[in-house]
Amino acid sequence: MTIDGVARFATYVATLGRGPGRSRALTREEAADAMRLLLAGEADPIQIGAFLMLLRYRGEDPEEISGLVTAARETMCWPGLDVALDWPSYGAGRSRGAPWFLLAAMALGRAGFPVLMHGTNEFSGGTTVAQALPLLGRAPAPDAAAAARDLAAHGFAYAPIAALSPIFAELLGLRRLLGLRSPLNTVARLLNPADAQAGVDGVFHPPYIETHLAVAERLARKRLLVLKGGGGEAERNPAKPVTAHLWDGTAGRTSLSLPALAAQPPAEPEPDMAAIWNGSTRNPAAEARVVATIALGLLALGQGGDQQAQVVWEGRRAAR
Repeated sequence: MTIDGVARFATYVATLGRGPGRSRALTREEAADAMRLLLAGEADPIQIGAFLMLLRYRGEDPEEISGLVTAARETMCWPGLDVALDWPSYGAGRSRGAPWFLLAAMALGRAGFPVLMHGTNEFSGGTTVAQALPLLGRAPAPDAAAAARDLAAHGFAYAPIAALSPIFAELLGLRRLLGLRSPLNTVARLLNPADAQAGVDGVFHPPYIETHLAVAERLARKRLLVLKGGGGEAERNPAKPVTAHLWDGTAGRTSLSLPALAAQPPAEPEPDMAAIWNGSTRNPAAEARVVATIALGLLALGQGGDQQAQVVWEGRRAAR
C-alpha cells in the first residue's frame, strides 16, 4: 500500500459518497482504475469497506460494473483453456440443498461441451460445489494447469475464486464483516475467465438480470443466458415455468419462456448425488432438475433444449 494509491482510491470513495445531487456512479475508466487498486493492495481496509457498501447502496450501474469486470479480467483470467461454456457459481441461498447444477455441468462436459465452473459458495446453507466434488471423484483445480488437465480428462473443471485471485476472494469474504453482499459478486459472475463463447448465469434477484445483460452487451460477450435460479445459481426447477434471458452478440437480446416440465414432487430425503450420477440410484425429481438445467446450458450454447438435454444426461457415462 502506498500513499499515492490510498489518495487515488479516496477520490473514488468521495465520488460515490458525496451528498444528494453531487454523488454519482463511477465511469467505466474510473471503476477499472479502482479495481486495479483493490487487486494491487493499494486501498486501506476502511476505504474498501466504504467503497463496497457505497457501490451497493447506490445500486449496480452497468458502466461501473463493466469497468470493474474489465480490470478484474486483466489479472484473473486463465487464457488458452478449451472451454465452451462459462458457469459461475456464487449462490448463497440459505435453503439450498445439493448443487444439482453441478451434475448438469459435468454431463455437458462429457457430451463434448467443456465447462469451466468458477466461484465460491462460502455463505450457502447447502452443500457447496467444493464439498460435492470429492463425492463425485473430482477435486477443485488450484491453477490453470490443473484445470486444463481436468478439462482434457472430463470436459469439466472447477476453479475456486481463490485460485483465480486470493485478494478477490478476500474481498468477497468481507460479506462476513459487512453483513451484505457487494456488487463484486456480480463482477465475479461476469468474469468469464477462460473467454468461453457462451455463459449461463443464475441470479437471486430479478433486477440483476438487466445488469448482467447490459454488461455482456458492453463487453461484447458472444452469448450469455441469465435467469432467476434457485439460491442464485443457474439451476432450473422443472416444476415451475421460468423466463430465461439471452444476450447474443449478433442477434441482441431474446427472452425465452420455458414451461414447467414436471409436477411438483412430494417432499422426501435428498438422494445421494454420486449415486444419481453413476446410475446406481434413480430419483425422478432429482434427475428432472438436472435435465432441466442441462437444457439451460444447451440454450446458452445454441445447441437445442429439453429433448437434447435428456440425451446428454443419458449419455453421461459414455467415454469422451
